[in-house]
Amino acid sequence: MTKRLWFVLMLAFMMILAACGGNEAGGEGSGGSGEGDSTSLVFGTGGTSGTYYPIGGALKPIFEESESVGNVTVESTGASVANIQNIEDGLNQLAIVMSDVAYDAVNATGQFEDGKVDVQALAGMYQNVVQVVALESSGITSVEDLAGKKVGVGKVGSGVEQSAKKVLESVGLTYDDLEKVTHTGYADSVQEMKNGNLDAAFFTSGVPNSNITDLMQQNDVVFVEIKGDVADKLMEMYPFYKPFTIPAGDEAKYNLEQEVQTVGIQNMIIVSADLSEDLVYDLTKRYYDYLGTDAVAVSALTQLARDEIAKGLIAPLHPGAKKFYEEQGILE
Repeated sequence: MTKRLWFVLMLAFMMILAACGGNEAGGEGSGGSGEGDSTSLVFGTGGTSGTYYPIGGALKPIFEESESVGNVTVESTGASVANIQNIEDGLNQLAIVMSDVAYDAVNATGQFEDGKVDVQALAGMYQNVVQVVALESSGITSVEDLAGKKVGVGKVGSGVEQSAKKVLESVGLTYDDLEKVTHTGYADSVQEMKNGNLDAAFFTSGVPNSNITDLMQQNDVVFVEIKGDVADKLMEMYPFYKPFTIPAGDEAKYNLEQEVQTVGIQNMIIVSADLSEDLVYDLTKRYYDYLGTDAVAVSALTQLARDEIAKGLIAPLHPGAKKFYEEQGILE
């Protein structure tokens, strides 16, 4: 009787071990395509004071509703360039990037001149608007006037910095032509301007940018326009730029006395090419469905109609996203 009991207990123990081993083997998968298979995703965004980070936070629960997703970790990063590098290195599976940086990655130019990166899009989003803001006391009224001035150009490797370099290039300027260059994020650039340590700064973001609004409450500022020949040359060199006008008299957009002509760059959600077609199809569907509800928590996500999110993208669509948009009939 004792031997029989021992045998039964050992058999039960072995069955428990087998069950645990099976759960461990099927806990996480790279594609999330099998039943019971779940994927942990790292979502690369940007600085906590920008727009990318709250977008990641808003989309986290939407993507986690997928049965193929175990959890989504929203990660604050150096933004676009860092996000693409992290996708390439397998550190992120989802990320938000600006189209200018994605253009460089796809075409092996700029910071990606050493080789192309397989950037694949899930969806397009709102435009980042190139906002060059200067203290009125600096005397800066044009891009050319930045020569010899102290300028904040965004964090190293960020899309803001890439945009700043291109705008300066369009008028024949480089960092060497500036008195001082600081690689500061939005909040730090504003603080440095308040302290008199910067004359101007680049803010490539949605409109309004809360940091610019904060600066305007205590300081007289000038929005430096990018228009005419400067804008034409910029768009000729870099086709991802499009004209953008910040309206006058709109209380939700700085309540300016005069409109400001500048340029904008579309943002995109990109995904790792290693994610399965089924998983990306599901994520795309959930994002598209979310945009059609009243639950959208970040206003930037409402600035592009959801039937336009697959059009005019710099990077190719992931096969899963393409399949979904084809079914919806909203591809170009």
